[in-house]
This record gives sequence, C-alpha cells and structure tokens, in this order.
Amino acid sequence: MSGVIGFIINLQFFTVFPIKKQLPMEKKYIHRAIQTFPLVGLLLGLILGGFLYALVEWTPLSSLAIAFFLWFLTIALTGGLHLDGWIDASDAFFSYQDKERRLEIMKDSRTGAFGVISVIILLAARFLFIYEIVERVNEWTYALIIAVPLLSKCVMGYLLIKMPLAKNEGLGAFFQRAVKKSSLPIYWLYLLASLAIAWIIDVKLVTLFAIMCLAALLFLLYIKRKIVNWFGGITGDVLGASVEGVELWLWLILWLLHYFAMG
Repeated sequence: MSGVIGFIINLQFFTVFPIKKQLPMEKKYIHRAIQTFPLVGLLLGLILGGFLYALVEWTPLSSLAIAFFLWFLTIALTGGLHLDGWIDASDAFFSYQDKERRLEIMKDSRTGAFGVISVIILLAARFLFIYEIVERVNEWTYALIIAVPLLSKCVMGYLLIKMPLAKNEGLGAFFQRAVKKSSLPIYWLYLLASLAIAWIIDVKLVTLFAIMCLAALLFLLYIKRKIVNWFGGITGDVLGASVEGVELWLWLILWLLHYFAMG
C-alpha cells in the first residue's frame, strides 16, 4: 500500500494528472515515491509511445503535425516542471559566478536572457529530433520512446540518492531526507525487467534498448561530476535540469539510431 501511495505522490508532484487527494508525506511514503520514480517515467513513456502510434496509424496527419503534437505532449505531461528547472539552472550556470551566487540566482523568480535562450535551444533541438524520428518511424520506435522518460527518471533518482545537497531546503532536500540505502537497488530490477521484456519481443530491441541505457549511463557519469563543480550539489532546479538534459541526449541518441541502426 505504501508503494501505491508513493507512486501517487510522484504523479501529484511530477505530472499534470489531476490528483486532488491530500496524501500523507511521512518519510516511508516519500521513500516509496523515490523507489517508484522509474515507474512514473514508464507511464509517461507508454503515453508518448501510444500517442505516437495512434497518430501514425489512425490519423491522416502529416509527419510535421504528428511531430508537433508529440513534442507538445512531452511538455504538457509534466506541466513544464522540469523546464522551469532547466531555465533557472541555465541562468545560474551562464552567469559564471561562484557556487553561492549561482544558488542565489536559481532562487530568483525572475527569468534571465540565458534561461530564455537556453530553453529555446532545448525545445528546438527536441522538436528537430522528434520530427526526423517521426519521418523514419518503424516498429521499434514506439518501444524506444518509452525508454526516454523511464531512463531520465532513473537518472533523477540516482542523483537524488547519491549526490550531496547544495542547500538544505527546497524540493530536492525534502525528498532526500527520506532516502534509504534500499532506494537505489530496485532501479536495477526495473532495468533488468525492461531488458527481459525487450528480449521476449525481439533480440534487436534488446540491443537498441541497451544502447539507450548506455547513453543514459554516460550522461550520468558526466553530470554527476559537474554538478558539484557547478553548483556544489543538487537542488530541485538542478534535478529538473538534469532530467531535461538527459532526455534531450536520449532523443538525440534515438534520432541517430533511426539513421544508422534502424533504417
């Protein structure tokens, strides 16, 4: 039961699903919420993959129109929550100030020019990747799209569990206070289960999914070193920016796979 409540807490925090119920926020439920981060990613991925399949198979829409609606859905499902973190972290990073000053900039509710430019580039690049993926859509595309939010939530969970806090307040600190040693190993079970399902479907899908996993791991190894150097640790905004960053990276990998491995 606590796992179900934890999952619903995630839906309330990280999606636009209309959950109006007052949920308990004790540590045991937040701990379960952290353990179910990947399940939220899986749900979002299933929605994206199913939405793309429905538009491709059951509508006369052009590739451009399908790409736009899928692109828009990637934003709408989370209400732009992680984009807000990307904007704030970009303003802080491109200020080229010390860590303390960067944290102050992230707390500022005003949006600077660097944040605006950065989010425009992010969204434009994502649209490019999605459009060309839709142009080359095949039987593997739908399953691999599911991997994008699934893996990004795994990265977010790892950073939350393993990285130091930059400050002892905010959403990042709220979730990390409930972290237990048992929060992380279950992520490997999710990934192994995903690989097993891919294996049942087709061996080629296992290879493609493994490439996506490796790409996410490389991003994680890079960003975990840089977060401390840039910000002194994680905050809610840094976690949100990391989710957007790894998802853009995975859309890029998926785009390249359609050119060189799935043609």
